[in-house]
Amino acid sequence: MLLGHPVAAEAWIAGAAWRVTCRPAFTDARGTTPEQERKVQAELVRCLFGNPFRPVEFRAGWRSEAAARLATAIHADRAFDRLPVLADALEEAGCDAVGLLAHCRHGQSHARGCRTVDAALGRV
Repeated sequence: MLLGHPVAAEAWIAGAAWRVTCRPAFTDARGTTPEQERKVQAELVRCLFGNPFRPVEFRAGWRSEAAARLATAIHADRAFDRLPVLADALEEAGCDAVGLLAHCRHGQSHARGCRTVDAALGRV
């Protein structure tokens, strides 16, 4: 993207306006500090896109029938509390990716479009 482009300038201005006016309201409403909010947003980005510093290639052999069935249910019901069960199914299928399994097992929130769920569904 070119910085001199009018749309880029408008996007930058809109982003700056959001940071000044809306972000404090969001963090206050959620009861978080800006540092906590950045952490939550970083976790959301890793949930959707993976960790860029430790990329994991999802192997087709990990996509067992049980894992695919669980991923389908998790996606359809938005039941991300079942991700630890998906981690167990992936591990039984031979998954040895520690970061991917840890992502499924941590107790923090996940989002629809979670890279691990999409990979188990064959979408990534």
